[in-house]
Amino acid sequence: MRSSLVSFAAEGGQSFGEMVPIGYGIVAIVILLSLLIVTFAFRSVGTRHRDR
Repeated sequence: MRSSLVSFAAEGGQSFGEMVPIGYGIVAIVILLSLLIVTFAFRSVGTRHRDR
């Protein structure tokens, strides 16, 4: 397996797993925004049924 990875890296060129730098930023923003949405979705779950 290591030899196949080394030969793949030695070939050079852009593979399907590589992104332009702006792609990393877009992916990071999407992940952080989705975490923010999840955080706000569960924001007051602990205090909803406190009076029962």
